[in-house]
Amino acid sequence: MQPTRISVVGTGFIARGLIQALRIAPDLEVNRVLTRRDKQSVYGIPYEQLTQSLEELLENTDILIECSGDVQHGTEIIMRAFEYDIPVITMNAELQVTTGSYLATKGFLTEAEGDQPGSLAALKENAVGMGFKPVVYGNIKGFLNLNPTEEEMRYWSERNGLSLEMVTSFTDGTKVQVEQALVANGLGADILYQGLNGQEAAKLEDGAYNLAELSLKYGHAISDYLLCPSGPPGVFITATHHEEQAAALEYFKLGKGPFYTLIQPFHLCHLEILKTIRRVERGDGILLNNSTQPRISVAAIAKNPLQAGELISKGIGSFQVRGEAVKIENEPNHIPIGLLQQARVIRPIEEGEILTFNDVEIDGSTALKAWLDVKERVDLGQVN
Repeated sequence: MQPTRISVVGTGFIARGLIQALRIAPDLEVNRVLTRRDKQSVYGIPYEQLTQSLEELLENTDILIECSGDVQHGTEIIMRAFEYDIPVITMNAELQVTTGSYLATKGFLTEAEGDQPGSLAALKENAVGMGFKPVVYGNIKGFLNLNPTEEEMRYWSERNGLSLEMVTSFTDGTKVQVEQALVANGLGADILYQGLNGQEAAKLEDGAYNLAELSLKYGHAISDYLLCPSGPPGVFITATHHEEQAAALEYFKLGKGPFYTLIQPFHLCHLEILKTIRRVERGDGILLNNSTQPRISVAAIAKNPLQAGELISKGIGSFQVRGEAVKIENEPNHIPIGLLQQARVIRPIEEGEILTFNDVEIDGSTALKAWLDVKERVDLGQVN
């Protein structure tokens, strides 16, 4: 039996780790790895697996893993993969919340288990299978600094072996906003406020209970996060259960109710992508995507005053803007932070202001067309 041919887009931390992990699975074969870098400069990946030819990649692929971290590049590649009828797994929440709802209408697209959104989707499957009814889909953050300095971020980038953009987006909250927007859209939840609630919690269980009470008042399941330095680097779901199970759940150390918190105290990124590959092989369907009916997006918020003529090379992970989750109906003209690449500011913008399409000039791209398609359907009331 021939091994399943896996191709990977990207050569960063996630891609390198995945390629190493796949070596322990004899029935899975890393066939091609697409890079835009000089192949001689890529480390940690066998040279013979590297290619700069998208056609070569797609002609030798059974399942494509997109983990480039680039919204525009990733969108273009996924569209081409769908022309070959190739199923696509992403670990790219930024792409999902920007163009994923358009892509989900064109082919098989799922986020991978391993990062927080996929981990929450898998935890939901487990929880619902046991009779729980989720009311909070929670992310756990230990630290935030909405406007870190470049010096600070360079230190942590070099210390952890991650890109400067990645470390900055973790620290300024953009990543958690993106992740929880994806969770809200994909798992049928809502958000309480622009920028999420994000309350501080000395104990995870207490903070989760507080969010559950807010969800109950709101009347809908919510996607949010806790700022809990003592919490594990994972995710949680707070849920209700049938009253007749209350005594058993208390015996199982989940408390007296009516809310019960299920914690997954880890997310292992590239190691868990293998579970999603197996899911696709089994034909078990989509774990998570942004849905074809999104209600939540991630707007760009100015960290500092921006001047006319200023160039934003890339919004996510920059020192000019950060992301905040918004309801599309409340901010219909916002520009998603994932679209800000080589964007030119055309009017002065104040610190804390949401950037709109009237504020910047951006080049046409597949990603822009995808977003405008979704936005048109939102405006026409074709999404709920």
